[in-house]
Amino acid sequence: MKLNLFKISYFLLIFSICSLAKAQQNSTPNIVVIFMDDMGYADVGAFGAKGYQTPNIDLLAKEGMKFTNFYSAQPVCTASRAGLLTGCYPNRIGLTGAIFPGSKKGINQEEETIPEILKAKNYNSIAIGKWHLGDDKAFLPLQNGFNQYFGVPYSNDMSPYGASGKLATAGKRADLPFLPLIEGNETIKSFKTMEDMAELTTLYTQRAVKFIKESDKQPFFLYMAHSMVHVPLAVSNKFKGKSGKGLFGDVMMEVDWSVGEVLKALKQKGISNNTLVIFTSDNGPWITFGNHAGSAGVLREGKLTSWEGGQRVSCLMKWPGVIPAGTVNDSLACTIDLLPTFAAITNSPLPVKKIDGVNIFPLLKGEKANPRKELLYYFKVNDLDAIRVGNYKLVFPHTYGSLITPGKDGAIGKTEQVKTDLALYDLSKDPGEKNDIKDKFPEVVKRLENSAVKARKDLGDALTKTKGANNREPGKIQ
Repeated sequence: MKLNLFKISYFLLIFSICSLAKAQQNSTPNIVVIFMDDMGYADVGAFGAKGYQTPNIDLLAKEGMKFTNFYSAQPVCTASRAGLLTGCYPNRIGLTGAIFPGSKKGINQEEETIPEILKAKNYNSIAIGKWHLGDDKAFLPLQNGFNQYFGVPYSNDMSPYGASGKLATAGKRADLPFLPLIEGNETIKSFKTMEDMAELTTLYTQRAVKFIKESDKQPFFLYMAHSMVHVPLAVSNKFKGKSGKGLFGDVMMEVDWSVGEVLKALKQKGISNNTLVIFTSDNGPWITFGNHAGSAGVLREGKLTSWEGGQRVSCLMKWPGVIPAGTVNDSLACTIDLLPTFAAITNSPLPVKKIDGVNIFPLLKGEKANPRKELLYYFKVNDLDAIRVGNYKLVFPHTYGSLITPGKDGAIGKTEQVKTDLALYDLSKDPGEKNDIKDKFPEVVKRLENSAVKARKDLGDALTKTKGANNREPGKIQ
């Protein structure tokens, strides 16, 4: 009897130790965020891409969770990155639109970023790829929480090559510097040809793999922000002409290879099971560039608009043992939710100043919960264009650029400024925003309008000339 009790006690002790080890492991996971540029909702296989394959990205869906109602913070570069890294609507912190080279404005060092809140748990953080929160030294990653930086400070079209990939010899475009590659705070190379730029994805991937392989016992945060598929498109010789779907397909295949290399490095290091991997995009496709742009699928319009094609993005998350494999989540979520979610996962303190994101960790675990309370504001710059509550989206009167004729091979297409009136859509039945139902549901319109009043008082709204009570200033240099 004593022997049996001893065995039982022994096994209970071992079980407790294993459970504690797993709990400790899951409390400090490595975190990898792969952030695409201008990739549309339907540009990967798991979300309906056609004509080329993305098996490594699709593996994240098979082994993790697919989010069907996931949004970027705004439908343009700088704003969306500011939202992800600070957990704030970009207009709250004064970072809207897209910052150009030499700007005197950038991220304010007083804002607490993801790597800064993770430092409480001794995370080693690296930013790889496109930054776009200001190119002055004061605005670069090392001054804003990251331990390492390797990448470019802004979009790859902000150079003499522009969106077309053709070298400008006159005009404002010709006066821009060649796209710089920065290590830490210093420029180590300039991309003086499109052949140079074609190595961007490979360079980012090699650096990410190196970082993972050199990681020790310290948990890490890897923020990998690709320059692709922003125009001008550029692909290495490894994938040139391989997709059969033109340059865009080739570039997507190379990005998929990159994701595969990162996943392989995690596996070889033996840390796959304790790493949360997130794959998403900064905004929807820049559809005016036609065959050099991606697809929003059935969603309306694309980048630079507050229609679903501009802000709803594909999102996949994988974390073995925590996120149920092969699951689909239709709950509302946004990139601004990542910071508070990481804080909850790691038991790190939230920023002192007000943020807008919410903890969606319960969604990752497969729990039936609505942490966001199904509420989302669609701001474009400082205009509150729309608001979503549950499946209903109320669009306020505003002007936007609507595609008329798509461009080809890097040439920009034709758009026209269109004004939309007040409209209500049920996104569960009408994701393409085709059928205005405001006359059928006046009580819903009223409810959403009341929610919008609160948003305007808090964050402001240029459309209604409302000044927000809780906005903050961006970083500025003399």
